[in-house]
Amino acid sequence: MLERKGFFGSNSNTPAMSESTGDKWNRILSGTEITGNIVSDSNLIIEGQINGNVNCSGKVHIGATGRISGNLKATNAEFEGSQEGEITIDNLLILRSTARIKGNIETLKLNIEEGAFFEGACVMKSPVSTTNFAQSVSFE
Repeated sequence: MLERKGFFGSNSNTPAMSESTGDKWNRILSGTEITGNIVSDSNLIIEGQINGNVNCSGKVHIGATGRISGNLKATNAEFEGSQEGEITIDNLLILRSTARIKGNIETLKLNIEEGAFFEGACVMKSPVSTTNFAQSVSFE
């Protein structure tokens, strides 16, 4: 993560939005409140408040001022902010020390820093396996 001086003088620890890597980011700034569902094929940075469900086929970064009141479905997610609702992550979910989560989590991998708050149930999905168990096995 990079620390950088924001356009209006605020400091932000959100991921760098680099065009050189080909990553595309949508950003919802602090002070912005959206009511309704969000669907995105690009990565998403949330520093404002979302009152609705978020469905993203990329990575979602919820900054320290970010808040979601609704369900989140994404490939990867990193929380510094808060959410009230279900979280379904296909790969990696990171809860930073400032994260505040109320709701159930379903993910493949989970990283929780000391100080993070999580209230709910967690289901760890198993990775998709291509192993064929139909083969006969003999023990001699």
